[in-house]
Amino acid sequence: MQFEKENLSRKIIHELKYKSQEKVGKILAEWTTERLDFKNEKPDLLVSVPLHPKKLKERGYNQLHLFTETLSKFYEIPFSHDLIKRNHYSKAQALKDKQHRLKTKNTFSITENISGKHILLIDDVFTTGNTIASIAWEILKTENNKVSILVMAMDE
Repeated sequence: MQFEKENLSRKIIHELKYKSQEKVGKILAEWTTERLDFKNEKPDLLVSVPLHPKKLKERGYNQLHLFTETLSKFYEIPFSHDLIKRNHYSKAQALKDKQHRLKTKNTFSITENISGKHILLIDDVFTTGNTIASIAWEILKTENNKVSILVMAMDE
């Protein structure tokens, strides 16, 4: 989906993230399964971008968990909500200007050793790519890992 100002996709994602409509994640995952075929490249593990514990407490849920769990069940691929840790609390990317979105150094860490795994990293909105890149580089620091990316929407 394209994530544009006043677009339906933006409204759907905002319902998911900010309006306590966690079930939207399940609906989007079901829609995704109609369009996603792993062919011979099925990932070993599904991992969603984590929220900082403070943000998780504020929101009450991670908007990506139900999406990830639904995909996990459909494709019979395990998931982890704990492999990646967000190290710093910050305001939402949507509230930052482009310059501040680029600052993601040491934002994430890996909580356990993984090696030789194909990780499907899941996020809601791809904006600058810095969040995904920061996490991917952490995963790729370990030998023989591979990262694929799945996002719900693209922001221009």
